[in-house]
Amino acid sequence: MATIKLTKNELKKQKDNLKRFTRYLPTLELKKQQLLLEVRNIQNRMEKISEEIVQSDRAVQHWADVFAEDIDLYSFFEMKEIETDLGNIAGIDIPLFRGVVFEDREIDLVMTPLWVDRGLAAVKEQMQRRAELKVCEQQIHILREELRVTIQRIKLFEEVKIPEARENIRVIQIFMGDQMTAAVVRGKIAKAKIEKKKRAGVQL
Repeated sequence: MATIKLTKNELKKQKDNLKRFTRYLPTLELKKQQLLLEVRNIQNRMEKISEEIVQSDRAVQHWADVFAEDIDLYSFFEMKEIETDLGNIAGIDIPLFRGVVFEDREIDLVMTPLWVDRGLAAVKEQMQRRAELKVCEQQIHILREELRVTIQRIKLFEEVKIPEARENIRVIQIFMGDQMTAAVVRGKIAKAKIEKKKRAGVQL
């Protein structure tokens, strides 16, 4: 523990610190709960998307196997970008998934089988899901890091700052109490000496 000044000003400072720490701690606890809830929500969303990807792969595989054409569906389009917005969770900025921008290439309607349209839609949906999953992973990373920092701060306040301020207040109050007691004792001694001198003067 750092050396503190045993003064009234320092006592006020320590009391102000304690008041600030105890007032701020519930805010940190609330932030922790918000972050934990949001992390769980995102994890649930990721599980849902992952299940949708698996189910869609099975469905596509079921009807795609019927067609013998060896066609590269990815040659008909290009994924240009993943669009995101900026959101805010418990004061933390995170990316929010908006969608995927695709650039379609020209298709020969005569030479291309009819099932390709359905195949392209299925592939794009899967790419949308995987893109959203990627954004969710970014969200989780950001929120977990903020959660780690928040928990560290809570521990710092609970285990260090608040006990330290209370101990400093106790030490200063004991010192000031001792000083007050000593002052009273000195006053009584001085008064007794004066009374003694007065009595001695009267006797003379």
